[in-house]
Amino acid sequence: MTAPRVWITGVGLTTSLGSDRETFSDNLLAGRSPVQIVVDRVGDHEFRSPGCLLPPIPVPAGWTESDFRKLLPGEQAALWSCSSALADAGWLNRDDVRIGIVLGCGGEWVNHWENDCAVGGNDLYESRETESIVSLTRARLGLRGPSSTVAAACASGNYALAVARNWIQQGLVDVCVAGAVEVVTPICRATFHNLRALSRNVDNFQRASRPFDKERHGFVMAEGAVAHVLESEHVARRRGANVLAEVAGFGASSDAFHMIIPSKDPQPAMTAMRGALVDAQITPDQVSYVNAHAPGTSVGDDAEARALMGVFGAHTASTPVSSTKSITGHLLSAAASLEALASITAIQRQALPPTINLDDPEHELCHIRNQSQAADVRVVMSNSFGFGGSNTSLVLRKVA
Repeated sequence: MTAPRVWITGVGLTTSLGSDRETFSDNLLAGRSPVQIVVDRVGDHEFRSPGCLLPPIPVPAGWTESDFRKLLPGEQAALWSCSSALADAGWLNRDDVRIGIVLGCGGEWVNHWENDCAVGGNDLYESRETESIVSLTRARLGLRGPSSTVAAACASGNYALAVARNWIQQGLVDVCVAGAVEVVTPICRATFHNLRALSRNVDNFQRASRPFDKERHGFVMAEGAVAHVLESEHVARRRGANVLAEVAGFGASSDAFHMIIPSKDPQPAMTAMRGALVDAQITPDQVSYVNAHAPGTSVGDDAEARALMGVFGAHTASTPVSSTKSITGHLLSAAASLEALASITAIQRQALPPTINLDDPEHELCHIRNQSQAADVRVVMSNSFGFGGSNTSLVLRKVA
């Protein structure tokens, strides 16, 4: 029996590029980057780095401003994104269907502990019952389906979409919210700063994020949340839903190589990409566009470029590739969810988002450099490769 097709019918988001789909898409295709200088203090140490910060998160319907602001930023981001995604799809406040939720969350406990420590708490050393972001969001929205948290670093959002798709195909849920949330804390930024993973270009910070460019020197940290609503083709057709894209394929692998550095062997990343193509029942020449993981680090960009060349072979020169992290920054656990949204933008707007700040490409790929391009976008591959060697590849397809 053929598994039912699964469609995305709603999106909710809060990012530095906007907190609604149209604003985000406009800014993305225009290459408007919100990078600014972020000043952090950890203990007696102060450091500056380029970053993308969240603006005030919109208050969901049914909440007062004062009550909503009592939540931690990550909780606010998840609640707004999930509720607005359900509203966008037409499923908000529905108790006649089984709605599940899967969220990628990487640093929620660091966020909690840092905030608790700032007010004199001791939660880091003395454990107590604390509600997770997923359980809080599920309870506040009255979602009665299964729920799960995914933590696979930068690949978390793709895993969330894959889990949600499987739940729908297995009949465990009628509808599922899938996404990820990331709020960056001073200690988090300090950690990546000490790893020398962050760009230190504070003098020309608006050009600090430059994936695939020979002058790249690390990524720019960002924060935000993105949620997608998934349902089966049958359910979406029956109710005349507005369909954004089909979740057509997913592939995953692990490097089993290093906690931080990607494997020098491109085969594990190639396995993830090829698995997504096989799952979607397509060949490399049918891919209209690749949204690369490419964070702007030398080892990360190089590893992905080799994997792309290995998978696309003779089609490498004609398959458009860009890294939208050059615009949005790197959302860590929420990166894959944001880049799925960037891929939906490409499908919906029939335009390819650019890699900005790409003046001198190091890799012989078909780069979309500095300006978006109109294109016939039918199939998009979105790669997300996380710390620890968590490789994922997602294929989204235009629905006629």
